[in-house]
Amino acid sequence: MPSADHLPSFSGVEGWSTPWPSKVSGGAPSMVIRKSSMTEPSAENRLALFPNPDGSRVPYTVFSSEEIYAREQERIYRGPTWNFLGLEAEIPKPGDYKSSFVGDTPVVMTRTEDGTLAAWVNRCSHRGAMVCRKARGNALSHSCVYHQWSFGAAGNLQGVPFRRGQKGATGMPKDFDPSKHNLHQLRVESYRGLVFATFSDTVGPLADYIGPEMRPFVDRIFAKPVVYLGCTRQYSDSNWKLYLENVKDPYHASLLHLFHTTFNIFRVGMKARCVPDATHGLHSIIYVSKSEEDVNSADYKAQKIRSYDEGFHLEDDSLLALEPEFEEITTNHIQPIFPQLVIQQIHNTLVARQLLPKGPDHFELVFHFFGYEDDTPELRALRIKQANLVGPAGYISMEDTEATELVQRGTVRDGHKTSVIEMARGAPDEQNTLITESLIRRFWVGYQKLMGFETPTVAAE
Repeated sequence: MPSADHLPSFSGVEGWSTPWPSKVSGGAPSMVIRKSSMTEPSAENRLALFPNPDGSRVPYTVFSSEEIYAREQERIYRGPTWNFLGLEAEIPKPGDYKSSFVGDTPVVMTRTEDGTLAAWVNRCSHRGAMVCRKARGNALSHSCVYHQWSFGAAGNLQGVPFRRGQKGATGMPKDFDPSKHNLHQLRVESYRGLVFATFSDTVGPLADYIGPEMRPFVDRIFAKPVVYLGCTRQYSDSNWKLYLENVKDPYHASLLHLFHTTFNIFRVGMKARCVPDATHGLHSIIYVSKSEEDVNSADYKAQKIRSYDEGFHLEDDSLLALEPEFEEITTNHIQPIFPQLVIQQIHNTLVARQLLPKGPDHFELVFHFFGYEDDTPELRALRIKQANLVGPAGYISMEDTEATELVQRGTVRDGHKTSVIEMARGAPDEQNTLITESLIRRFWVGYQKLMGFETPTVAAE
């Protein structure tokens, strides 16, 4: 990681120079703050004032403000980020396509005639209507239903009805150049069969964006060719960032989820690791490994933790069967790649979750289930059965969206108040404990950087 002297500062914040967090001895993060001149924050930065520079206080307005949501679409989704669209396995043949989103912008991911990947904004270059109206299919050309302008799989304009007019009258001007009216084509890259797109011309290669801390964990899940098994969709009446907090929050997992705790999938005391990416803290990984012993059940009993229930049993124990297939018996691997992807393994079910914002108080989750080409029929059946753990009727996922909706409803009229994110504050970011909120704090520091939000209250050096 570069030294603090060469780290970028928050841009657009008058009077403050705030570099990225840097590592100090022992691995703990430090934030270097230099006070220059006290000025009133700009109207733009008054949208969300973060009291602390380390992400430990988050103003609730970031979950409900229409202005902040609109700014996120420009600064994040159309900014220097790579956004997950889907799996290459979903579009294996030339002409295969899938409708998706970057933020709330509709896009189409497709495989062109020569087999390359492409993505374009699903908006006709004529009058703005959506060109593709199907969720997925196969076509080497797409026509807008409004005026029948047609486009190739890569988004190039191929045809304009009556371009020359009728009987020599009207038509398009002679200087009309079809090559200047293609669909808005996005940069597309794939890593291990995961397809990403970006509006940015300046963001670096996808592999660099994922980063050296995160790539080995992605490689672990996508080490072999995958087969797409299908998807489910889940909707939540809450802000998309509440879900990103959730998947960076091991503290809640053994307290909220009865399945995790009662059936020894995710418990405090298990062998665990929580790691943020070192560049901006927006990506992270949490994983826990199976223990042969009944980890910490006495602690849960003593504290009367609701999520531990000895009287709860499954009629079909095969739902939680665990077929070893990785280097250690990992029961839970959850890895958000900001802003639209969450990779998860729970026992033997494998999922690439797509997080799609639908306004400041609504988001959609698409669970893309997959297996490996060399799966046995028995393992394939087990993956599909364990898909019941997550998704809209999942034994685990419903509790997460219920929790995020409770936060949304509880904070909607108190945007000036802040959350308290203190667990393991001051400890190193990378930890081998599940009792921590360090990944959430790192996320909010990176979010402030992208959004250009300042911290108004800073102690002098």
